[in-house]
Amino acid sequence: METAITIEERMRAALPDLTRAERQLATHILGHYPVSALGSITALAKAAEVSTPTVVRLVQKLGYKGYPDYQQSLRAEVEQMLVSPLVKHDRWAGGVPETHILNRFADQVVANLQATLGQIDHATFDAAAELLADPGRHVFAMGGRITHAMADYLVTLMKAVRPSVTLLSDLSNAWPPALLDMKPGDVLLVFDIRRYENSVLQVAEMAREQGAEIILITDRWVSPAAQMARHVLPCHIEAPSAWDSTVPLLVIVETLLASVQAQTWTVTEGRLKRLEELYARSRTFRRGR
Repeated sequence: METAITIEERMRAALPDLTRAERQLATHILGHYPVSALGSITALAKAAEVSTPTVVRLVQKLGYKGYPDYQQSLRAEVEQMLVSPLVKHDRWAGGVPETHILNRFADQVVANLQATLGQIDHATFDAAAELLADPGRHVFAMGGRITHAMADYLVTLMKAVRPSVTLLSDLSNAWPPALLDMKPGDVLLVFDIRRYENSVLQVAEMAREQGAEIILITDRWVSPAAQMARHVLPCHIEAPSAWDSTVPLLVIVETLLASVQAQTWTVTEGRLKRLEELYARSRTFRRGR
């Protein structure tokens, strides 16, 4: 069963044959995919620093009659991706390979991870890690219904690495007190994958208004919260299941933690030693026999 080529894949394949201006535009679209191309042609051209005729030429080279035709296809593709778990399961249930679920799932997870690591810009990742490592910035983290567990995991480990780290509750009545203490320059790390949640977008908007720097870990179709984010780390999350796979998100989280730990080791080493002393005194863990 052949898989249809996505607009994103078609654009990446066309890059070598584009002019300098067209490649600049395509790179901008891919770096902010798909949000950048959902607005007007004028807004897209301005953001990419090219002319509107360049936008028209690019979409025509991709096989579209014009920008409206391109946008219609893009919206249809995005809509297909933002489906409910039941519909998603039905799509996977038909025509799946006759191999064991463990193999199929593992193959997809590995492919997701490879695609994610190939798509994330190293400079963007490093800049995000530097923000998280900056001792002058308080770090806040939050996620949605599923990704809240990712935020919880990150905060649990980050608290051992550096001080001033806070998990935002998934209860809306807990946001105002947290936002009250959020200062300009503080960092809000947000997790948001399809179906994007209004609550996550709302908190990101309010945090941005208060001058916080937003880091967004999202899927490859990009949460609307990207409009508020300084750094966006997109992940491939498809899986042969009714739910998406969060494995690539977990890898990004653990790699960010490793990077922050390396940058703050002079402080982190002392914190970890003190933490082990406290664990020993409280007899938190069982002793080995």
